[in-house]
Amino acid sequence: MSIQFSSEVRERAVHMVIEHRAEYPSEWATLVSIASKIGCTPETFRTWCRRQGGDVVPANKNTAEGERIKVLKREVRELKKANEILRLASAYFAQAELDRRLK
Repeated sequence: MSIQFSSEVRERAVHMVIEHRAEYPSEWATLVSIASKIGCTPETFRTWCRRQGGDVVPANKNTAEGERIKVLKREVRELKKANEILRLASAYFAQAELDRRLK
């Protein structure tokens, strides 16, 4: 039986690898640990990470650089959310303006 994981679960799991990579001796050890917690095989989980663009921070990156990358990725996510909210608000107010003109 094959379990289907939502894209949100996959994305969060990949981010867990990025966040907890420094706690394990290797990337594979990180993948094995997190895969067992979410109920998939480590190889499947590795495939998700690779499809995500190979975001996994290598062990040889210094911590300051890794922290900076984390901060920047968080900022990018927040800005994408803000842009989506603004786009939806703009469409809402544009439609409201059209409705007001038709009355």
